Amino acid sequence: MRWSSGSVRRVADAALALVLLAVPAEAEIAHVTCQNGDALSVIDLTAAAETDRWAVPGQPAGVAAGPETVFTVSAGSKAVRRWSRQGTLLAQTVLSDGGPIGVAHDAARGRLFVSDWYNARIWVLDDIALATQAELATGAAPAGLALSGDGRWLASADRDADRVTIFDAATLALHRTVTVGTRPFGLRFDPGGRLFVGNVGSNDVSVIDPTAGRVTATVPVGERPYGIAFAAGRAFVSNQYADTVSVIDLATLDPNGLIEVGEYPEGIDATADGRYVAVANWFGNTLSVIDATSLGVVEEIATCDGPRAFGAFLVGGEK
Repeated sequence: MRWSSGSVRRVADAALALVLLAVPAEAEIAHVTCQNGDALSVIDLTAAAETDRWAVPGQPAGVAAGPETVFTVSAGSKAVRRWSRQGTLLAQTVLSDGGPIGVAHDAARGRLFVSDWYNARIWVLDDIALATQAELATGAAPAGLALSGDGRWLASADRDADRVTIFDAATLALHRTVTVGTRPFGLRFDPGGRLFVGNVGSNDVSVIDPTAGRVTATVPVGERPYGIAFAAGRAFVSNQYADTVSVIDLATLDPNGLIEVGEYPEGIDATADGRYVAVANWFGNTLSVIDATSLGVVEEIATCDGPRAFGAFLVGGEK
């Protein structure tokens, strides 16, 4: 029997599909920095268990995890470190002064951004050797850093200035400074490109149009909002003092739920498939895993002592 080229192509496509189905998706892995324990917990969300623990001296808080490398920032020792996904230390730099805390990785341009709490600036490092390339001026006490999904904007939450500073991520030029609520700390760009900022002093979230450089909405949340993540058409905001996560509908910005988690929730991130949100509970030494659709906590996973996970800490899974 002679097969047409179309039949051959269909059979080949079917065979490829079977091969792809046989290859398991990469597990979603959390890289949770623990300030009190001088460590990082590596947690498999599918197995709901810690699978490794790295020694990370100097009270690590900031983290930026990617497919190949993980960056940590230790405020106590002023150390910025680059790790392999297997926990091998690849590079380290100790910043001469200041207080490094927040971190964001611009993988496309080979840059790592680190905020300096004490000197109102952002260090720009190359992402291989971690050598300083430039410094950017911000408002007082910059904490969280965020890079927009399209790589256009870099934003800094300047806590003691009650403002956000936005830079052109390509040129590093100042784009806008935007007054927000009281004591902004964590921030993140939503899938549509808006910037959400958690204001720990005024217990609300400022929503910013980064291009125009203006606040378009202010949304009340729980006491001391710290971090923000996005999944299933919603924003999830960790409330430190309330031991809760506030849920906001992204289309309407209306309240969409309140979830009880562990004690003193801080760092928060969403899985690649948008099904789950994970939040690190600093005082509870746990990672709460939330179903982004049902809004229930489905797992509580033990971590090392004092988990902060301040930044993007989830890697893997399916888009």
